[in-house]
Amino acid sequence: MTAVEPRWPERLPDLPDAPVGWRIEPAPYGHPDVLRLVEEVQAVYVARYGGPDETPLDPAMFEPPAGSFFLGYLGERPVATGAWRRTTAATVPGLPPDAAVAEVKRMYVSPAAQRRGLARRMLAHLEATAAATGVRAMVLETGTAQPEAIALYESAGYVPIAGFGHYRDSPLSRCFGRVLPGAGGTGEVL
Repeated sequence: MTAVEPRWPERLPDLPDAPVGWRIEPAPYGHPDVLRLVEEVQAVYVARYGGPDETPLDPAMFEPPAGSFFLGYLGERPVATGAWRRTTAATVPGLPPDAAVAEVKRMYVSPAAQRRGLARRMLAHLEATAAATGVRAMVLETGTAQPEAIALYESAGYVPIAGFGHYRDSPLSRCFGRVLPGAGGTGEVL
């Protein structure tokens, strides 16, 4: 393999000022606001893919130190979710196979709150909180029927990686990864 320059930016682009009243708070997976927004995103998956996301999830996956789940609020209204969980199911080019990796899960912004940069803010929050626990890279799985999600992840420095997880063999699945700033990736793309 030939070493090449890393394709991952050292940090996300500067974000515009947050909308007034925007905040992110940790929440357990069973929190009523989490359950409502997860139900909302599952309806999106049904509309786009013909069925819900059937990835097996255990609430314990999102309890520190294994992971974390977050709610985004505008004022008192819950409008976004995002979570990460540690995984050994995926590898990221440029890092050793035993590097700490976390998977982004349940990224969602309700339609009324979209186009305000909230998904980018949630993603940056997930990366920062995972990195604070020693995670060196983030991975995620999305699908071809979510071009806006793919555009967000690519603009944030995520690059295609080998398929992993529940939908690894689905032709609609797309997997991405990103070495986090300061993680010491070699820059070698495998």
